[in-house]
Amino acid sequence: MSIKKSVLLIVLVLLVDQVSKIYIKTHFVLGESYEVFEWFKIHFIENSGAAWGAKLNDFLPISENTGKIILTIFRLFAVAGIGYWLYDSIKKHASRTLVIAVSLIFAGALGNIIDSVFYGMIFNESINEIATLFSDEPYGGLFFGKVVDMLYFPLIDTILPAWIPYFGGKSFSFFDPVFNIADTAISTGVGILLVFNKKAFGQKSDEDPLGENQDLENL
Repeated sequence: MSIKKSVLLIVLVLLVDQVSKIYIKTHFVLGESYEVFEWFKIHFIENSGAAWGAKLNDFLPISENTGKIILTIFRLFAVAGIGYWLYDSIKKHASRTLVIAVSLIFAGALGNIIDSVFYGMIFNESINEIATLFSDEPYGGLFFGKVVDMLYFPLIDTILPAWIPYFGGKSFSFFDPVFNIADTAISTGVGILLVFNKKAFGQKSDEDPLGENQDLENL
């Protein structure tokens, strides 16, 4: 797979991700929901931490701001590492499956990094009000942005039958996490690597059947 096609895929994911986030920020109040189907809702939340909303200060004796800075810097290094992995994979003519998977992971990670680094500078708060893009009263600064999530799939939301031991009569829901397009791209990329592991790492790209290295300029 050529570098041009990889860049096109990354740009497409970033475009859809950022357009959806900006739309949600400028049309929804924090916590607001819109039911598309019974099993799918647009539910606006913001995540200032890592996966599942976890924060470093929940585990370490540091302030929330310090934890946010450390997490954002770690994400920047992670994105740089994934970017190099992608570049090296294309340069070595790795399989198309691997390049697509890494491109999706890179695009998703970069999409969430944009939120973390810049959103605090360009949006005001969404609490009890709809945020404004390029607001005169931004809610944070560089590196203190919050990741926008909105995709919610409550596939099961019920009360368990009373006859079930211990859990009977209690509420049960699945699937609870709220996520975004960037998260979807990352999960899809990781899923491809797990399911198609042999295909991803076991063969060269069709564009270089002999496995010979070529300069990127020739891709």
